Amino acid sequence: MHRPFRTALAALATSAAALSAAGSASAQEVTIEYWQYFFEARVNAMEELIAGFEAANPNINVEMTHFPYADYRTRTAVAVPSGEGPDVVQLFYGWLNDYIDEGLIQPLPTDTFSPEMVEAEFFPMVGAMERDGAYYALPTAVRSLALFYNERILEGAGVEVPTTLDELVAAAEATTERDGAGNITQVGLTTGMTAQDHHWFREVLIRQMGGEPYLDDYRTVNYDTEEGRAALDFYLGLEEQGVTQSGFMDEPQAAFRGGRAAFHIDGSFRIGALNGERGLQWGVTELPATNDGTQSNYSSYWVNAITSSAEGPEYDAAVLFMEYITSPEAMQIWLDTVGELPARVEVGMTEENANDEVFGPFIRGLEYANTTFFADESAQRQVLVDMIERVQLQDMDPGESLSIAAEAEQTILDDYFGE
Repeated sequence: MHRPFRTALAALATSAAALSAAGSASAQEVTIEYWQYFFEARVNAMEELIAGFEAANPNINVEMTHFPYADYRTRTAVAVPSGEGPDVVQLFYGWLNDYIDEGLIQPLPTDTFSPEMVEAEFFPMVGAMERDGAYYALPTAVRSLALFYNERILEGAGVEVPTTLDELVAAAEATTERDGAGNITQVGLTTGMTAQDHHWFREVLIRQMGGEPYLDDYRTVNYDTEEGRAALDFYLGLEEQGVTQSGFMDEPQAAFRGGRAAFHIDGSFRIGALNGERGLQWGVTELPATNDGTQSNYSSYWVNAITSSAEGPEYDAAVLFMEYITSPEAMQIWLDTVGELPARVEVGMTEENANDEVFGPFIRGLEYANTTFFADESAQRQVLVDMIERVQLQDMDPGESLSIAAEAEQTILDDYFGE
């Protein structure tokens, strides 16, 4: 069901960039550094963007450095204050406050990135990057979640692509396989709070059960409720019904990529990797709704920012580079190469993109998505990981574990907001 990436747009994008940027390119030879974490499709996309930018700005060289995700935040935090790090850096939207508080990034110039322009042209969730009348960072792309499915497994089991949660459970049950000893050899649905499920639980399942995960602009935890318990019961019930297994093949995406899972919930960033998986026939659809049609989704994004170490000619070049990598042309290239969704409405909501068999489910999901404001994304994710483990490994009552999780996450938020 997936198709090859479009490549003709790359030349068009480079040409458009040349028209817009060549006249303002610095006359002085200057080199700037760009850092991002390593994800092959993202690195490939940035290499293409850098080539286009340098062709349009022959006096500016961009050197890209990438690190494993596990080391990325630490290396950035150490390098920037020393003046030896990047001029432009990629960071997760949930880290913005930490980067500002630590003095690692500086506000974008309002004459180039005015709040009025950003609010008019970008998807609304980007507004979280604004502080005191200026934007500190902007994305090339945004993300949402969708349901991936293995076409061969569904065909072999004779099941249709599910559109509701009940249909998902039934289809997952029909596609789960076991060996003679009863051990699962193929899961119907992958699960794992360390992956995307903590987002699915917060912003999708809780809302679909009629709840609201947070109040007061994400300052107050609000899932220790009947609706939160219903969401947790549904999630835990997947393993109780035998359609999934925590830790199956170590991580959810590995099971799906290996052809050992019928369904997998993941972000649009996974498209590029799946397209490179030989022999895997897959499709994607919007996240299943409730029986009454209630839909919800989670959106997130990585952003680019100018670091505090960029000064003089490097700062001017960094502004030009930021302007290009957040342009409509760059966003289309990123969509075609990585699968992440354009951050500008005019690119994302074209008829071709919104109805694309691969990108379309993610783009349409943005219309009913919510973006969690994280004080500490890693710590808040761990709260939900611990919540599940207390039930599955310690046999704790789910309601009690939910209450402990809500209290623990509230402490994280209170510590951050100083309350």
